[in-house]
Amino acid sequence: MPTCIAPTCIALIVAGGSGQRFGAERPKQYLDLAGKPVLRRTVEAFLSHPQVTGVRVVIDPNWREAYDAAVAGLGLRDPVAGGASRQDSVRNGLEALAADGAPDLVLIHDAARPLIDAATIGAVIGALQTTPGAIAAVPVADTLKRGSGNGGAGAIAGTVDREGLWRAQTPQGFRFPAILEAHRAAAGLSLTDDAAVAERAGLAVALVPSKEDNFKVTTPDDLTRATRAVMSSLWDVRTGSGFDVHRFTDGDFVTLCGLRVPHDHGLEGHSDADVGLHALTDAILGALAAGDIGSHFPPTDPRWRGADSAKFLRHAADLVADRGGVIAHADVTIICERPKVGPHRAAMAERIAQILGIEVGRVSVKATTTEQLGFTGRREGIAAQAVATIRLPG
Repeated sequence: MPTCIAPTCIALIVAGGSGQRFGAERPKQYLDLAGKPVLRRTVEAFLSHPQVTGVRVVIDPNWREAYDAAVAGLGLRDPVAGGASRQDSVRNGLEALAADGAPDLVLIHDAARPLIDAATIGAVIGALQTTPGAIAAVPVADTLKRGSGNGGAGAIAGTVDREGLWRAQTPQGFRFPAILEAHRAAAGLSLTDDAAVAERAGLAVALVPSKEDNFKVTTPDDLTRATRAVMSSLWDVRTGSGFDVHRFTDGDFVTLCGLRVPHDHGLEGHSDADVGLHALTDAILGALAAGDIGSHFPPTDPRWRGADSAKFLRHAADLVADRGGVIAHADVTIICERPKVGPHRAAMAERIAQILGIEVGRVSVKATTTEQLGFTGRREGIAAQAVATIRLPG
C-alpha cells in the first residue's frame, strides 16, 4: 500500500508591530506573561503541536536583541525582517518560506495571541484538507449598535443584525502556493487580515470555531487578563525551602545573591559560595521534589570549582519551565553581622529576577542578624534561608 505522507505545515508568527497602543517601553510581544515573554508562549504553542513542522517569526529588526532573548534555546531559524505594515510583514515572511522550500500549508498567527490552544490549531489545519483557507473565529454574541457621531460614537443610529457575524482571530491557515500568490497580487493595498487577501483572490476561506481565550493582547488590561488565564491553569501550587552556610576565609569580597559585595573576608566554598543563590536553588528544587543542589552539581565535580552560582539557579528555573510551570515568588533572607546587606538589596532582587526570568516584584531579599549569637554572631560565616513558590499544571 502507498505511504500517506503528512503535509508540511509552517507557523508564521507575525511579531513586527511596535505596540504603540499598549504604551510600554518595548513592544508587547516582548513583555513578561507569567514568567515568559508573550512571544515565547506563542511560539511554544506551535512548536509543541504535532502537526506543525516548524516555526518562523517576522520581527522588527530594531528589536532583534529582545527577540533573541525571548526565544533563546528554542532552535528557531533566523527571523524575517518585517515591513511597513502587517500585510507587508506577512508577505516578507511568505517569500522567505518560499525561498527555503515552500511548505504545503502555512498558519499565519499574531504574536500577541499567546493563549492559542492545540485544538484550535489542529482544527484550522484539518479544515485545509477540503478548502484553500481557514481561520479561527468566534461568533458574535453581543447585540451590535451603529453610532451616529464621529468615529462611530454618539447616539445610536441603528441596530446591526448579528446573524452570521464572526470575529476573526488567528491562526489563519492556507495552502501555501495560493496564499503566496494572493499576497503578491495584493501588494500595495491595505487589507485588514490574511483572509481578506485570500477573499480578494477568490479563495474560499472556512470559519473554524475558536475560543474567547484566544484574544489579542493590545492593552495592559489584556495582559493582566492573559496572566490570570495562565495562572489559573497552573493550579498545583508548591512551596519549597532552602538553607545554606559558608564560612569566612581570606579575601576582600563576598558573593551574595549574584553580586560581589566588598568585605574584609571572602567565603569558602567549591563554587563562588553564594549562600543566597544556593539556598534559593534548593528551595526551588525542593518545591519540585527534585533533590538538592548537591545532587545536581556535586561538590566533588571539578567542573563547578569557582562556578557562578547563577548557573545553578538558572538550572532550577529551567526544570520548572520544563514541567510547564512558573516561579510565582522567591524570598531570600541573608543572616550575618557583616557585611551590611541593606545597601545592596534592590540590586540583589534585580539580579535574582534576571536569572529566574521573572518580574522583580516577585522577588524579596531581606537581611537579619542573630544579635551576636552563634557562628554568624561571632562573624565566622554567613547563612541564608529561602522560600520559593512555584505553580505547575495540575
